[in-house]
Amino acid sequence: MPVSAVFLDRDGVICEDHVEPVASWEEFHVLPGAIEGVVALSKAGLRVFVFTNQAGVGRGLVTRGQVEAIHGRLLADVEAAGGRIEGIYACYHAPDEGCACRKPRPGLLLDAAREHGVDLARAWVVGDMGRDLEAGRGAGCRTILVRTGKGRKEVETLAARGIAPDLVAEDLAEAVTRILAAR
Repeated sequence: MPVSAVFLDRDGVICEDHVEPVASWEEFHVLPGAIEGVVALSKAGLRVFVFTNQAGVGRGLVTRGQVEAIHGRLLADVEAAGGRIEGIYACYHAPDEGCACRKPRPGLLLDAAREHGVDLARAWVVGDMGRDLEAGRGAGCRTILVRTGKGRKEVETLAARGIAPDLVAEDLAEAVTRILAAR
């Protein structure tokens, strides 16, 4: 089945996953091969989106403006490298707010699909946590768990929770290779 889009989790897939919210580009450390992975997807004609929980905003630890400035720089760096991220979808709510967009709910994916005409049945979700995969499954996407970020530990706990990704990859670069091979 042809791929229509790839949705990438941010923290642990594109950048290092920090305990505290990242407030500036200087604190945002892109993982090796992440930009190149996005570029490869773009050059293959796939639509790339980022979806991320950013509860630090809802908790008052960082501002939405700070997060959006980081996202702006990420978009610019990907574009400068020859790739494209069509949209970054973020949940800014605190975990206890009960919103429809916070992963593991699929709201961010559903919003992106509606706004960009994405066929979610032909899309992949790449994440490092069970909640990324649950959101993907809830939206009808195929899923890849990467072992970066929290992924290495998640592999061990997902089976007990009844969550099985379609594929497991070491990092985003391997996930991209597998997505492109599945086309």
